[in-house]
Amino acid sequence: MADQGALQQVTGADVIAVIPTLNEAAYIEACVRSLMAGDTRLAAIELVVADGGSTDGTQAIVERLRGEFPNLRLIDNPKRLQSAAVNLAARQAGEGRSILVRCDAHAVYPADYVMQVADALAQRGVASLVVPMDAAGTSCFQKANAWIVDTPLGSGGSAHRGGKTSGFVDHGHHAGFDRKAFLAIEGYDETFTHNEDAEYDTRLRKAGGKIFLDAGIRLTYLPRDTVGGLARQYFNYGKGRARTLMKHGETPRLRQLIPPATLVACVVGLMVSPFSLWGLVLPGGYLAALVLASVLVAVKHRSLCGLLAGLASATMHMSWSLGLFRHLLKGQRR
Repeated sequence: MADQGALQQVTGADVIAVIPTLNEAAYIEACVRSLMAGDTRLAAIELVVADGGSTDGTQAIVERLRGEFPNLRLIDNPKRLQSAAVNLAARQAGEGRSILVRCDAHAVYPADYVMQVADALAQRGVASLVVPMDAAGTSCFQKANAWIVDTPLGSGGSAHRGGKTSGFVDHGHHAGFDRKAFLAIEGYDETFTHNEDAEYDTRLRKAGGKIFLDAGIRLTYLPRDTVGGLARQYFNYGKGRARTLMKHGETPRLRQLIPPATLVACVVGLMVSPFSLWGLVLPGGYLAALVLASVLVAVKHRSLCGLLAGLASATMHMSWSLGLFRHLLKGQRR
């Protein structure tokens, strides 16, 4: 698939933006207002809220906002998944619009975000534009999570996790798509509940599409604020990554191998430790690294909340690895 040529000028009429929602009453109004603030071209975009059947008043809030923003549209997403919501908007809304912008209800968007993404996508003439995410928190654990996730010990050095350099990448946080290219490979795989973005990027690259990370366009997001929520999130991420690897016959990258290798090493070490204290070297070393990271984060941010950074990091590593192993073993049994 050849990337589309750069547009001479982007207008609001070229753009459709979609926000997948499911019980987002606490966030949706602020999200919509932030996306519609700034550039006068925003008055001509089509802003679609694809709702998966909210029961907390999300739909009522969107209907109220439609009186203020005539270009705001609410559609039903019976499949409930984010992947299905984006696909639905791309296929059924935005007739004649060439640029699709994906937005998330929990993110904090800078002024003119939608048009900045659209302009950058058109200027680069690429099939997909991705952006870095900067984590932030309010509660103590959420702050520690945010401070560690954008480091190599947290996300493994992913370019879109707090990255500062623009360039072509294999994957990133989805922001904008050439709508024609998106539909040409049938959008997201709706059987994926997680990791649908990485799976999409794999198919896009195989079809010849290019992905550009624009480090000048940034968004702030709020990570999980409890250990349980973080564990569930990364367990599902691990399962999704395993599905992507198995579907496309790929092998994990080195940074993706480190967490599962660490889990195996720690388990084996603990099993050996009753017979030899040498077995404690690997789990002890991992624990020491987490403690050191926690202290460094606490000192850097001058906050005792930083002492929870190691706990957040270990939760991400172990949960992701367990999810990966579970799906790989499940696939082998099948």
